Amino acid sequence: MSRKDARTLRTRSLAQAGIIAAIYAAASLVCMLVLQGLAWGPVQFRISEALCVVAVFSAPAVPGLTLGCIIANLVNVAVSGMGMLGLLDVIFGGLATFLGALWCRRFRTRPRLAIFGFVLSNALIVPLYLPIILQGLGFYTIPFTTISLDGAYLPMYLFGLIAIGIGEAVVMYALGLPLMAALRKFGVEDEAAAA
Repeated sequence: MSRKDARTLRTRSLAQAGIIAAIYAAASLVCMLVLQGLAWGPVQFRISEALCVVAVFSAPAVPGLTLGCIIANLVNVAVSGMGMLGLLDVIFGGLATFLGALWCRRFRTRPRLAIFGFVLSNALIVPLYLPIILQGLGFYTIPFTTISLDGAYLPMYLFGLIAIGIGEAVVMYALGLPLMAALRKFGVEDEAAAA
């Protein structure tokens, strides 16, 4: 491969990552406006997560989705007034997306397993820091219960593990899989397989 071809390939990959980041961030922010607490909180149905299936088709989706998540979470911190606590969501939410995208890319030939990476990473990582943010915002009970957050980190984590896992699974399997099928129907294929 010539230098020019390598430079063109890098530029193309960077552009793809940027476009994916912009679309994911914009879709996540729309979710924040429309769904509010159901997009960011102890129970999450962030429908923009369905877009994560693009990692099956494109390696630049891994950094693109990660950057999109970081941007969306930064905007949410600014809009919601979470302050410094919100940086936990920026850092660790970005990490969850990055790990989910890596998993998805790794298992791209097995779509149901591939998108499980996002369910797993979000269910395990987000509840680790979410109780800290919620307590800082004055949200002291696990939703739909009377269990107080003060001194009850483990129940809050377990609730988050289940609630966020279910929400992510619903979005990824009810919206993400059909989106993946539609993309394939319209001729989108894995760029690695096409090369």
